[in-house]
Amino acid sequence: MKLFPHAHATHPQWRMAAALVLAQLRAQMALPDFARSPSLALLYITDHYTEDAQAILEHLSAELPEVTDWAGTVGVGVSANNVEYFDEPALCVMLCDLGPDQYRVFSGVAPLPASGRAAGAKDFEAHTALVHADAGTPELAGLIAEMADRTRSGYVFGGLAASRGDSVQFSLGSAGNLSGQGAASGVFRGGLSGVAFGTDVGLISRVTQGAQPVDRERTVTAADGNLVLTLDDEPALDVLLRERVISLERPEQAMPRLRATLVGLSPPLPRRDGVDAAPSPRVRGQFGAEVLVRHLIGLDPGRRGVAIADVAPVGTRLAFCERNVQAARADLVRVCAEVREELEPEELSLSMATALAAPDAHAGPHPARRIAGAVYVSCSGRGGPHFGSPGAELQTVHRALGDVPLVGFFAGGEIAHHRLYGYTGVLTVFTMP
Repeated sequence: MKLFPHAHATHPQWRMAAALVLAQLRAQMALPDFARSPSLALLYITDHYTEDAQAILEHLSAELPEVTDWAGTVGVGVSANNVEYFDEPALCVMLCDLGPDQYRVFSGVAPLPASGRAAGAKDFEAHTALVHADAGTPELAGLIAEMADRTRSGYVFGGLAASRGDSVQFSLGSAGNLSGQGAASGVFRGGLSGVAFGTDVGLISRVTQGAQPVDRERTVTAADGNLVLTLDDEPALDVLLRERVISLERPEQAMPRLRATLVGLSPPLPRRDGVDAAPSPRVRGQFGAEVLVRHLIGLDPGRRGVAIADVAPVGTRLAFCERNVQAARADLVRVCAEVREELEPEELSLSMATALAAPDAHAGPHPARRIAGAVYVSCSGRGGPHFGSPGAELQTVHRALGDVPLVGFFAGGEIAHHRLYGYTGVLTVFTMP
């Protein structure tokens, strides 16, 4: 495996942006450390280009005939190493150096079978998958969990398309479509699509949270659908108003504070010998990857309940929280450090240590880092507007991991493990042997 060629560009005209991207890709493919003829491409565009999605795919696939499989989607922004294009016309592409037997592109017309084994490929079994989805798809959370069940690891990663127009997805596979489904254009609307990866593809994936708890964690002791009635046997609305210092008698002050308040949900603690097990250790003041952040969507003064944008069955652990730039930055640094630590051997060979110490290792992607490529899916509510300056989020990743091939997009929801997250970032790296 060699480094993945990657490119990004912005321009009011998509053909000019595509020309810049193609020039970057061809220049990298001529370098000895980069893949020369990769067959899988990841393509992400901003919603400024949505109407031209089909033309963009056809143009790029015609200019890159060696690439037989395409996957991707649209976001309100796209990202690359050390840069983001937020709310402007842009696209990014990464060409993955994986053998055709190591992955399968799937979509509504060529779904991944329930067994995880792709049709016509008896020796391929999905170990994990990159998943793109339309937020308007019915029973989306259940479909994501079902997709995770179709993989050997039970882990999927990716995000929801985010667009002020059509929520398009790219999915064009050399394996073809299911019999009877007809020809597919490669541009889809609705449902799920993506790429399943086999066991030989090395991946490391982490979730970074963007919210910070502002109160201790409590247990849901009564609920009715998405209405939380009691927390630790106390009316949920009373807990919220007391802990967030909110008075409903002063709505002009209460509303901004309520809008800034979120809830972090964790699954019930497992029981051992009739006693709840201790929660997983976490950094003080930060959420772990098991926490799902959701909006408050209403209050019920009559039943003294709090309505949330999810279902929290009895036993669910709930903590009120709010978005926090410092906590988001610290947690992003943490997950990048975890990835870096997992990749670094206990002892560096002289040749590897020399390569990482050389100036060129910091000037461009280098095989000594053992990262062939990376995908970063961040919430559309993060990025420059949240971190304080354009590109600040991606610059944090760059400082932690170095100059590695990276593409991604700003999503309407992030996918990791078997669940749908919010206000998070999902970093996944392809590792070299």
